Amino acid sequence: MQQVDVLVFGPHADDVEIGLAGTIARHAAEGQRVGICDLTRAEMSSNGTPDERLAEAQAAATVLGAAWRENLGWPDGGIDGSGDQIQTAVDLIRRSRPRAIAIPYWADRHPDHVAASEVLRRAIFRSGLRRYETTEPFWQPAWVCHYFINDSAAPSFVVDVSAHYQQKRAALACYRSQFAAGGASLPTRLNSPSFSQLVESRDAQFGALAGVAYAEGLIVREPIVRPGLLK
Repeated sequence: MQQVDVLVFGPHADDVEIGLAGTIARHAAEGQRVGICDLTRAEMSSNGTPDERLAEAQAAATVLGAAWRENLGWPDGGIDGSGDQIQTAVDLIRRSRPRAIAIPYWADRHPDHVAASEVLRRAIFRSGLRRYETTEPFWQPAWVCHYFINDSAAPSFVVDVSAHYQQKRAALACYRSQFAAGGASLPTRLNSPSFSQLVESRDAQFGALAGVAYAEGLIVREPIVRPGLLK
C-alpha cells in the first residue's frame, strides 16, 4: 500500500464524498497523496448492491484523484470495535503512515457515523502505541480532523474548495444507486431532490462565512496553533 499524506475514513461509500470530496480533490490537485478507506460494504442500504457500491466508490475515487481506496469489510450496522475491527484499522494506518487523518464528526443522526468516529478514534490512538503489536511498526499522525456528513456544528476551520466543487458534484454523481431516484429504487433521504441541495447549501454557507464560494468544514479537538495575530 502506497504511503499517503492524508487518509480519509468513511463508514459507507459516499460518506467521504458528501463531507470531504472537495478537500480530497484539492489535496490531490496540489500533489499530495490521499487514501480513502470505507469501513463497510453498505450491505444494509435500501438501494444498490455491495458490488455496485464498490464500483461506484472506485469511480468516485478516480474522479477525485485519490491514490487508492480500500474497504475493510466491517459489518454494516455493526461498527462496534469488536473482533478484529480495531486491528484492521490500525494495520491500515500503520501501512499508509498518513500525516493527517479525517474521520466522521462524533455527533450525527446516523448511528454508524457516530460509532465509526468513536472506534476510529480508538484505533488511531492504538496505532501510536509502541506495544500494540501488529505486522507494522507504530505510527501516530500529526493530527486528526473530523468532517461533517449529515449534521454539522461550528467548524474549527474550513477548506476553500471552490475551484474543485465541480469534482465534488461529479464524484457524488458516481453513486447512481444512492442518489438517482425512480426506476426500481426505493425512495430514501439520499435520492430526495432536497438532499443534494442540503449538501451544497451547507458548503455554500461555510464558504460565505469565509468569503469564498464553497468550503468544507472540519473540527479538531485541540487548539490550533498560529504564529501570531496577523492573518
